[in-house]
Amino acid sequence: MNPQRSKLPNGQQHFAWGPIDLVIGVQAECNHHKDLIEQAHDHAWARFQHILPELVAELSTLKQAVRSGTNNPLNGTIARSMWQACQPFLPQFITPMAAVAGAVADEIIQSYQINGIRKAWVNNGGDIAVHLAPHQTIPIGVCADAYRAHDNLQTSGTFNLDGQLTIAFKDPVRGIATSGWQGRSFSMGIADSVTVLANTAACADAAATIIANAVNVNDDRIVRRRACDVKDDSDLGESLITAHVPTLEFEVIEYALENGLMVAQALKDQGLIWGAILSCQQQVHYVQDTSDAIPIHMMSMTPPSTIALPVI
Repeated sequence: MNPQRSKLPNGQQHFAWGPIDLVIGVQAECNHHKDLIEQAHDHAWARFQHILPELVAELSTLKQAVRSGTNNPLNGTIARSMWQACQPFLPQFITPMAAVAGAVADEIIQSYQINGIRKAWVNNGGDIAVHLAPHQTIPIGVCADAYRAHDNLQTSGTFNLDGQLTIAFKDPVRGIATSGWQGRSFSMGIADSVTVLANTAACADAAATIIANAVNVNDDRIVRRRACDVKDDSDLGESLITAHVPTLEFEVIEYALENGLMVAQALKDQGLIWGAILSCQQQVHYVQDTSDAIPIHMMSMTPPSTIALPVI
């Protein structure tokens, strides 16, 4: 399959190749900057066509656990940024693949960091890299249930947001990522979703993985399988991943969320993330800056979802 490029009805660009699926939005300072936007899209497309081969060439190393006391063993720009994004989370078990979606988004957003572009976003399956010019803001919507939202979108063409936050140029956040046991990647925990705000999408991606793994509890009703049995080439090998989570009691869910909350707070205290939204079976916990620089406004009591998206 060759890389695919198309223009969506709302004007956003869609780049897809294998597991990489990008939706890219851009706003210029003036209407007459349409040529500038097209040039940026062309530059991003040219870069995109090299990404998958570069990652595949180093895939065996990318699937190996990051270890402390070692130098970055990778060569490609994105591969190296994946390793660097994961290294601060040691001694937790983590492979560079935990940051792949965010790192790809970070790489592509660079094509739009030019004069004349007010704001841009690259959404790689829910892991988002953002560019903002001075004085600009971008609202980020949060859905309660990605699967329900997808069904509603298919049947009625609409879906409701359950929360929203706004990122401004002055804020340190340029990356948003979400992980959970029902997402695209495997998780060792039971969180429906953990959405993380960080300096880069790669860092947010890795942190979301770590926190989602920590939202966990020992319960025989939870179905766990070896990752290699679910996907024979998984970077998680024989590690147990979550295959099914039944409805659990409030106290059990609260215990699991508190476990994740402690990890999220520790990462925030270390400056690795700005904030996080943890949700599991209609229960939600937050970790965010005490200054409320980026207030999270939940429109209902339903939990955040496995996706976050720019609302423009």
